Amino acid sequence: MRIVVLAGGTSTERDVSISSGLLVAAALREKGHQVVLLDVFTGYEKDILDVDELFAQNYSFTSSAKVGETISDIDEIKENRRDKSCRFIGENVIDICSCADITFFALHGGEGENGKLQATFDLLGLKYTGSGYLGSALAMNKGLTKSVLTQHKVTTPRGEIFRSEEETAGWKIFPCVVKPCSGGSSVGITIVETREDFRQSVKEAFSYGESEIVVEQYVKGREFAVGVIGGKALPPIEIIPKTGFYDYKTKYQAGAAEEKCPADITAEQDRIMREAAEQAYSALHLESYARMDFILDKGNNAYCLEANTLPGMTPTSLLPQEAAVEGVGYADLCELIIKESMKKYEKKGCL
Repeated sequence: MRIVVLAGGTSTERDVSISSGLLVAAALREKGHQVVLLDVFTGYEKDILDVDELFAQNYSFTSSAKVGETISDIDEIKENRRDKSCRFIGENVIDICSCADITFFALHGGEGENGKLQATFDLLGLKYTGSGYLGSALAMNKGLTKSVLTQHKVTTPRGEIFRSEEETAGWKIFPCVVKPCSGGSSVGITIVETREDFRQSVKEAFSYGESEIVVEQYVKGREFAVGVIGGKALPPIEIIPKTGFYDYKTKYQAGAAEEKCPADITAEQDRIMREAAEQAYSALHLESYARMDFILDKGNNAYCLEANTLPGMTPTSLLPQEAAVEGVGYADLCELIIKESMKKYEKKGCL
């Protein structure tokens, strides 16, 4: 197959995306596919475009990536773009993707995951991996996610959406969790114990440029993630941070957290989380694959925190670890994601 792997972009998860994209591209090449790795934002900035040659060369826009303890300077990346425009899709991206059998979205956060890019590809008749625009939009907005899960009786922490710092004055539940409404990789998320810390956390959450934030009750318990592929849940993986909680630094710095899969849980706990993950997947109109994050309290209540429609595929990411327990290696997982994603188009008669 001819496959474009789209990575990069302008979200706070840019570095994570590039790391995922490099690994996905390498794995698919090992499987014998012709793969072009592109930055969705900078595109292919050369005057002469020979798409056939790009696929023959297995072109990559970069050969290395490192996920640091802090996010990249997105303003600098925008400034270095050749055409200086603010459009999200870079030069030649659509032309190159239109020559591929499918585009693998290795994007995280922002326009790469919130349904806008998915809708664009739908309108252009281009095939891509992962959920469609509706599921992507619902899952990206944590407030909408909470509303949909509650409506479908999937247990989730009690919380509210706020559109300004002033609106949060009436919040009275402590400890609580403050988070940007549409961020990812735990960027901007804080656990708050006091009213004084709460005000600072609210200010920080709004600093990421979003018009809404979510504040929810803090649920004490063990942290888990459950991947779902083709509607079927994978084994839960437990995340045990060595300090604090599973934040951006802990997620992407090797050794910052211990991850156990299969998790040390009972058969009943396994069943509860798998069923909840599949229910959330269905309620949010997700397709192909996704990952749900949970807190399991002492009473065996599994609280679904959020859904990730484009789970990380970095060296420390959770979904590949879960798949490995089922005997699915990394390269096979990448092909399985493509296979499941193609089913969307089989149903529509678009193959």
